[in-house]
Amino acid sequence: VQLQASGGGLVQTGGSLRLSCAASGFALDNRHSAWFRQAPGKEREAVASISSRGLTYYTESVKGRFTISRDIANNMVYLQMNSLKFEDTAVYYCAASSGDGPYLWGLSAEYDKWGQGTLVTVSS
Repeated sequence: VQLQASGGGLVQTGGSLRLSCAASGFALDNRHSAWFRQAPGKEREAVASISSRGLTYYTESVKGRFTISRDIANNMVYLQMNSLKFEDTAVYYCAASSGDGPYLWGLSAEYDKWGQGTLVTVSS
């Protein structure tokens, strides 16, 4: 049972990246999924979430630039990041909840499965 995040890298300001998160050992379709990030010297913050029903949520700073999606057939979650800014630089983590009930999408304690993180560096 694990999540495997990938897709990070170095990109210039204004560029795009797509992060991928592959789930194995469990199905994502009956769980909430999310992306968090942690910048150097800062606390981990929630970036986006997609509920078990497909509803999406975003932190204010990424609205209109990032899109979270999932591929149920392939048990994948994605984070498309456009118009990247220097302040988006962070290690990005995917996460999944244990159930599909009501949840506070931005609270890390709602998720019990975490990927290993993938580094996104945006050069200014």
